[in-house]
Amino acid sequence: MRVVFAECSVDYSGRLDAHLEKATRLLMVKADGSVLVHADGGSYKPLNWMSPPCSMSVREPDEDEAASGVSEVWEVSRNKSEDRLVVRIFEVCAEASHDLGIEPGLVKDGVEAHLQALLAEQVERIGEGMSLVRREFPTAIGPVDLLVRDGDGGHVAVEVKRRGEIDGVEQLTRYLALLERDPLLAPVRGVFAAQEIKPQARVLAEDRGIECVVLDYDEMRGLDNPEDRLF
Repeated sequence: MRVVFAECSVDYSGRLDAHLEKATRLLMVKADGSVLVHADGGSYKPLNWMSPPCSMSVREPDEDEAASGVSEVWEVSRNKSEDRLVVRIFEVCAEASHDLGIEPGLVKDGVEAHLQALLAEQVERIGEGMSLVRREFPTAIGPVDLLVRDGDGGHVAVEVKRRGEIDGVEQLTRYLALLERDPLLAPVRGVFAAQEIKPQARVLAEDRGIECVVLDYDEMRGLDNPEDRLF
């Protein structure tokens, strides 16, 4: 990972256009190709970013950019769309690079681990004709919770959460980008499964073609008996 503290401006174009005026920010370039722009606030969420698969190039500023004080320009393009992130750097305050190695993955709490195990046994909840290929399917950035095969022989990557939020969708997006590169698996579609899915996470997932599935933990454990209900 490379981190750069720099005075910069940022422009994003694609599905929407956004502009960040010149200010001091933290720029992160990760090994998976993603580029994130952070401010000193806003918790974990970046001001703007480009998710993989994408490519980044660095160029000299043009005449107008140089006249305004720009020293170098980062151009980040998404491989499968016209989305583009342009970072104009005026001054680098500090930077560092470090190889973090292979991420072992998030250690799930008891409920998430049990949800994953139950869903592996009940993959028909994802869709008719589904069959399990493997739990904890390995990738270079960590294991996919479930890899299943649909009735047409296509592959589906499933991320299981107790509470589905935006970071879970981003995690599944990264897995899908890697799995799509494997000709034995592609095309691979994604399913985001959780007991509860936040509205923002659902919007992001659907925008990226990821299906959302809400899981009833008690029902999956056989604790919810419809005959015992009053309504």
